[in-house]
Amino acid sequence: DGQTVLENELLRVVVDETGRIRSLVEKSSGRDSVPPGSRAAELQLFIDTPAKWDAWDIDRHYARLREVLTEVDELVVQSMPTEATVTVRRHHESTRISQVFSVRAGSPVLEITTSVDWHERQRLLKLAFPIDVNAGRAAYEVQFGHVFRSTHSNTSWDSAQYETPSHRWVHVGEPGFGVVIANDSTYGHDVTQRPRPGGGVTTVVRESLLRAPLFPDPESDQGEHVLRTSVRAGADVMDAVCAGYELNLPLRHLSGRGVEPLFRLDTSNVVIETVKLAEDRSGDVIVRLYEAAGSRSKCVLACDFDVTEVLEADLLERTVRRLAIRTVEGSAVQLELRPFEIVTLRVKR
Repeated sequence: DGQTVLENELLRVVVDETGRIRSLVEKSSGRDSVPPGSRAAELQLFIDTPAKWDAWDIDRHYARLREVLTEVDELVVQSMPTEATVTVRRHHESTRISQVFSVRAGSPVLEITTSVDWHERQRLLKLAFPIDVNAGRAAYEVQFGHVFRSTHSNTSWDSAQYETPSHRWVHVGEPGFGVVIANDSTYGHDVTQRPRPGGGVTTVVRESLLRAPLFPDPESDQGEHVLRTSVRAGADVMDAVCAGYELNLPLRHLSGRGVEPLFRLDTSNVVIETVKLAEDRSGDVIVRLYEAAGSRSKCVLACDFDVTEVLEADLLERTVRRLAIRTVEGSAVQLELRPFEIVTLRVKR
């Protein structure tokens, strides 16, 4: 019937003949994340003519005129032992777009790589994901944490958030089920609610992929771009944190003898963000970590080398009084963190 199924033991994705996602089922719950009659990973093109500041602003009226890209030049299916992909190629005037949908063995994530040879003028390209959840707010990643913003327009300040920033991921959900949309280079989003066929509401997440302003640089964004997105259904906020890291810091394969991690944590909601030598060339090891879920947390940091002393420091690596350290026993440091707290430790060898 012109549809293609990408499936593993955790995920089942149906791509229709227009190169859009008709269904995305997370198998453990059996829930389809795509609302009835909707299509996800949909490329939408808008006229983008801000009243001022052409290259900086997105005016609210952009959404009035929308063109959905459904014409397909070529659809190629590949099945390999550990990965299955669908490649969709399409064009709009002189712009060429290729999307690769990929499902890997053992992974709960749908990976989408969008390659664009961009030659539009005063246009905005968005990638839309209708999600079958009733989410009154969405979680947006910021550095060392996340913030919540409304998905509705009940007040003037809600209405003003028609385009909102996020670093590596956006999470929408309802009690018991959520979906994360992660990215590696796309920071503008709009998240809104829409009526659901049969009653209720759904949530639509759209990534702003590319623009084509004329001022101050008429060649702005012209040329080739590669943008990567991942979708994980049945995800909570910590799954979103992991999805963001996995997409932006992919596993690197190197030859040689394996090296054990220098530090380990015994809890999942505290993240080791940085491991480095101290800037003062003392030989001390700096480890920076943060609480990512927005809750109080106790954890033990285990060091894979002999430790003589552990001190707390600020972001400039200057020693400060202890606030997060509770005990230091040998190479194990017991910590207690407040929600979203950032802790920098100076570990003396």
